[in-house]
Amino acid sequence: MASASPASPSDSAAVLLLDGGLGTSLEDEHGVRFGHHTPLWSSHLLVTDQATLLACQRAFADVPVDILSTATYQVSIDGFANTATSRFPNGIGRGDIGPFIRDAVRIARDVAGSTGAKVALSVGPYGACMVPSQEYSGRYDSQYDSVEALREWHVDRLRLFQEAEVFSSPVVGYVALETLPRADEIVALREALNETRVLAAAETPFWMSCLFPGDGEELALPDGSSVKEAVTAMLSSAVEGPRPWGIGINCTKVGKLRSLISSYESAVAELVEAEEMDAFPPALVLYPDGTNGEVYNTSTQTWELAEDIGPGRASWETQLAEIVQETQSRGRWKTIVVGGCCKAGHRHVSRLGEEMRRRGVI
Repeated sequence: MASASPASPSDSAAVLLLDGGLGTSLEDEHGVRFGHHTPLWSSHLLVTDQATLLACQRAFADVPVDILSTATYQVSIDGFANTATSRFPNGIGRGDIGPFIRDAVRIARDVAGSTGAKVALSVGPYGACMVPSQEYSGRYDSQYDSVEALREWHVDRLRLFQEAEVFSSPVVGYVALETLPRADEIVALREALNETRVLAAAETPFWMSCLFPGDGEELALPDGSSVKEAVTAMLSSAVEGPRPWGIGINCTKVGKLRSLISSYESAVAELVEAEEMDAFPPALVLYPDGTNGEVYNTSTQTWELAEDIGPGRASWETQLAEIVQETQSRGRWKTIVVGGCCKAGHRHVSRLGEEMRRRGVI
């Protein structure tokens, strides 16, 4: 197996600070309530309350972060079609979606502009657009339960963003294809990017990140795919599609990160040895849940306390900063992007930044 020597201080991976969980921050800090009536989740505020969305994103920008995500994670044709308002009593048709997508990018740009943060266009999996959401289980309906069907669904949705002309916008610095629960969907997304060529002209870097549910030691995607299978789907030259700038882990408990990162590093080394990718490593993107034992119930669409945090456990930001410091010291990644996912608010991310600065990570 190929190996890498530890990084020297001069070639340590740069560390960039990412924002946190937008949807849960809107709930926890702004009193927004999501449910079956809001299939667009945080994107719903693009239609109903852009001022609150802007305030929530400004809090992350002011941390300050290096990368700020857009409120587009659950954008979908069906989601807009099932969103009725006084202006759109019968739902919002495809032809009217573009301005809302552009608003999402504009809001992120406006709040990031004063801090110099780059904007990441957030694009979730098909499961995030189901009602109830199924990215935590990877159990998709029969209509979209294959690579071919998922590719066509993602092609259609990528066209939404393309028609809104956000891929060609200099404002969008990254595209985040995130919370992917299935290896076949990773393949489908790369093939969809290849078919649409939405990123080719602007050469916008994109990352793909997966979730690994549960508290136990099992390291597998919700569909049962191994870490190696997930990393291979993201990086292998055998898949017809562009290779991501970064690969990552999100919507996962922070306590699982060490084992997952080690498995990611081994999988990348095996691909290099097999000559399925060049030796120059991708970026690593880490944004675990900021939960203290809460687990999301997809049926009730609420967070439920499933375990006590327990005495003596280090804070989320201390655990994560220590993991980043250890990972940086091994020199396996060209860049490390780190932030938070569900239940990680701007205060969590601010303390994370402070802890990493204290450790000399950034």
